[in-house]
Amino acid sequence: MQIESLKFDDNGLIPAIVQDLYSGKVLMMAYMNKESLEISIREKRTCFWSRSRQEVWRKGETSGNYQNIVSIAADCDGDTLLVKVQKEGPACHTGNETCFFTSLYEDEEVSDMSMDSLYELINGRKIDKKEGSYTTYLFDKGEDKILKKVGEECTEVVIAAKNNDNEELIYELADLAYHSLVLMVEKGIPLEKIRAELASRHVVDKKVKQGKMGKE
Repeated sequence: MQIESLKFDDNGLIPAIVQDLYSGKVLMMAYMNKESLEISIREKRTCFWSRSRQEVWRKGETSGNYQNIVSIAADCDGDTLLVKVQKEGPACHTGNETCFFTSLYEDEEVSDMSMDSLYELINGRKIDKKEGSYTTYLFDKGEDKILKKVGEECTEVVIAAKNNDNEELIYELADLAYHSLVLMVEKGIPLEKIRAELASRHVVDKKVKQGKMGKE
């Protein structure tokens, strides 16, 4: 689909939903006009139209919280855009990761647990320490204690795997993942850094495969 085929409203605008490539979280919703959409595609960073200021604005221009565009797709009617990005910092001007943080309804029987939400919970325990929390205990004991636990969990993962006990292996892998996240928070390493490292390896892997196919 070409830009000319999109259905802009009477003000020449089209809604753009911005989604985090890795977590799948909806980060924000803003509007684009033809100019800002063209800028977004050309510069590979989100650019929107400010309805209040009546001007083009590049996300992150003043805050440094850029959104690097991976893909832009139009919906079936061509009147809404979905923009997937690799973000550099929070999307919301309040400092929240996403603009959608005010809850109106939540089904208490359904958990939205993810690596991202767990990381945020752990980070919260370091900032606002909760009495009786195991996570708070680890942070209070310090880096050596955290490193010791990561080492112990690595060993337990190996033992469970060697014993061919998948149920135990799942349990130990979950423990290792949790303690690894605690270490990341302790060291100030955001999940985005790990995702970026894995993504860079994926790109290299694809190039290597393409090179081998070319030689064949």
